[in-house]
Amino acid sequence: MKALVTALLLVTAGLTVGQPASAAPACRGQIQPNPGFERGTTGWTAGPRIVVLGAAHTGRAYAALGGLDVTHSDLLRTTVTVPADCTLTVSFWVRATTTETMRGDYLNVGFSVTGVPPKTYYSFAYDHPASWTQHTSPVSAAATERTASVSFYAGETEGGGSTAFDVDDVTFTLS
Repeated sequence: MKALVTALLLVTAGLTVGQPASAAPACRGQIQPNPGFERGTTGWTAGPRIVVLGAAHTGRAYAALGGLDVTHSDLLRTTVTVPADCTLTVSFWVRATTTETMRGDYLNVGFSVTGVPPKTYYSFAYDHPASWTQHTSPVSAAATERTASVSFYAGETEGGGSTAFDVDDVTFTLS
């Protein structure tokens, strides 16, 4: 009788014997909800005038940083949750248009993962190609869930020309 009551409780709760209460998330796929800025700054922290419509890498929108020939900075940032035991690959496309002839304006791309000190993985200047170029950085798996952030920080000074950095298709892919 006790076995019958236990079986009825399991069926009533929607579980079968030996079935886990919930499955772990799969370590595959792209997890940033708006990688191409098609929905503006949804999923991003961004300053004004960052997302523009135009000749994007894919789609119809991209993020534009710098390019004003005034002293200022632009910041674009997003954070995602990485499930335990998943490897993360962060990939993005950048192009630069410039009137500069020496390093002045720049775009630093930094990564931060829970438990790991933030790093600047890329630093671009006027000599970055004018065509869309892909950059990729893998982040190794960890036994626990963690958060991962990427930030694009453009610094610009007045005079000497200007460099505009365009960013598109920023993907966070699990494997």
